[in-house]
Amino acid sequence: MTHWVWLLPALPAIAAVLGPATARMMPGGPAGPAIVGTGGALGVAIAALAAVESAPARVHEAAVDWSPIGGVTLHVGTRLDGLAAVVAVMVCVVALLVQIYSTAYMAGDPRYSTYAAEVSLFTAAMLLVVVSSDLFELLVGWEVMGLCSYLLIGHYWQTEGARAAAVKAFVVTRVGDVGFLFGIFVLGVAAKSFDVDVIIRHAAAYPSTTVTAGALLLLCGVVGKSAQFPLHVWLPDAMAGPTPISALIHAATMVAAGIYVVARLYPVFLAAPVALTVLGIIACITMLGAALAALADDDLKRVLAWSTVSQLAYMAAGLAVGGWTASVYHLLSHAAFKALLFLAAGSVLRSVGTNLMSEMGGLWRAMPVTAATAAIGSLSLAGVPPFAGAFSKDGILAAAHERGGGLGTAVYVVGLVTAAVTAAYVTRMFIRTFLGRYRGGAQLHESPLVMTGPLVLLAVFVLALGAPALPSRFGVSRWLDAPVASRPLDVSVAGVVLTTLIALASIAAVALLHRRQPDVDPVAVLGRARRPLARGFYVDEAYDAVVVRPVGRVARAVVQIDDRGVDAAVVDAGRAAGFTGGVLRLLQRGNIQTYLTGLIAGVLVIVLSVSLAVAR
Repeated sequence: MTHWVWLLPALPAIAAVLGPATARMMPGGPAGPAIVGTGGALGVAIAALAAVESAPARVHEAAVDWSPIGGVTLHVGTRLDGLAAVVAVMVCVVALLVQIYSTAYMAGDPRYSTYAAEVSLFTAAMLLVVVSSDLFELLVGWEVMGLCSYLLIGHYWQTEGARAAAVKAFVVTRVGDVGFLFGIFVLGVAAKSFDVDVIIRHAAAYPSTTVTAGALLLLCGVVGKSAQFPLHVWLPDAMAGPTPISALIHAATMVAAGIYVVARLYPVFLAAPVALTVLGIIACITMLGAALAALADDDLKRVLAWSTVSQLAYMAAGLAVGGWTASVYHLLSHAAFKALLFLAAGSVLRSVGTNLMSEMGGLWRAMPVTAATAAIGSLSLAGVPPFAGAFSKDGILAAAHERGGGLGTAVYVVGLVTAAVTAAYVTRMFIRTFLGRYRGGAQLHESPLVMTGPLVLLAVFVLALGAPALPSRFGVSRWLDAPVASRPLDVSVAGVVLTTLIALASIAAVALLHRRQPDVDPVAVLGRARRPLARGFYVDEAYDAVVVRPVGRVARAVVQIDDRGVDAAVVDAGRAAGFTGGVLRLLQRGNIQTYLTGLIAGVLVIVLSVSLAVAR
């Protein structure tokens, strides 16, 4: 059955190669191959999901030998189960809608051909991570995503901000990837195989120290890719790239990869409870800190970026307390509503020409489709039923409550507080963007159908993903093949009521502040506390003081040593040789009389020296 699953990453990869090469010959230019390749991958993903649904307890794997390394043979192949099939469909749906949306958003861009190819390659890399049967094969897709993110974030390379953001994303994620690579080595050596199935089936049999070290090292890469504290600083700055890329990165690729890897290798983490505890602590810090930062930021895209950091922390926290199915469910629901919100933000930015919410307001009149779909995405993010975000969040909180103990209690309490802050910043974002009076000067207009169409489809997906959770169980959980030791998704009426009341209270509080002072940002009530929140608690400044500036000083010192030491020695040696040659050249004038005089003088000196020596 799995002999054709390799088409999932192959079709977008082929489109990435053919698109620029055939842009002038194909109908629709570079968009044609990009859309066809991603659409073909979506068809394969749906077929894979149907095959898994018909046999949900089976894992379909096909692999061939690649190369021996250190006594272990690497394999290339595909591993398809419920988790991989569902996530592959998610990736392909979002990527296809982004490609369609980009035909209008990027119209007129001279580098659109390159952009479309990079998006296709980005999609192929994520799909390779999803279906890889070997950890080194997964690493290839993992690193190609890092390269694509660098290229796409820096798409507007002519601006200093885009260049700096691209380099920052690349460097910060590479820091985590060093640990990720060594984690792969540790687990591969312990299992005597890098095959994913072998590693997860025998994870409990590995020595405790080994599996803990491997899991903690893997977490380094996960923290970097999924933008968790303290390696979260690259994601808000990544908003310098085109908005459709923000949707792709935040919803279906790159940041989702870290959560997916933990879910894929979950038996390894279950065998290393210390690693899950570390993941839970990081998640608690990240989810609340990022939500507070989103509450104070004025940049629409950065608010959504901070929101992504916070929601990814929800997923990580769910995995830390055993809520595997709830976390995967939140990964899917987040992909739908966050892609919707980012594409809606792109529609807004295309009309108003600015990212700042202080220059927006009242857009619902001119942009009713964008406003209506953004409202659906906002309500899902805020955790209001019957939208999917409410049920997936409640599933995570229920797992934390059931887990109990120090970690479970921490995740539950911090999760509830974060839910309140989330509803507050979402309400502020929607009010400042779509309600009240317009504070800008641009001529407002609704986006074309090719942009609003994907918004409507994503809104439908957000509603559809909420429907299966109306009962107490996730309706398609049979597809996911959750690990035996994980907790099933349990959506309780009491839990939903509690989180809903918290969300509604926050919504009402922000709405009341806006009603009292319509022209004042509701977050002004924070007073002096707003600045540290808007600056992300000065983590970037701390890195600048502790890492960037000292490294810069060391680099400048090395340059000076090189200039004044190594280079100076080489230059001075050259000058000395030149001076010596110049002096010697004075003796070589071609005058025979001078040569004879020198010869006679030399002979006399030698004779005199010998005579004196004999006399003694």
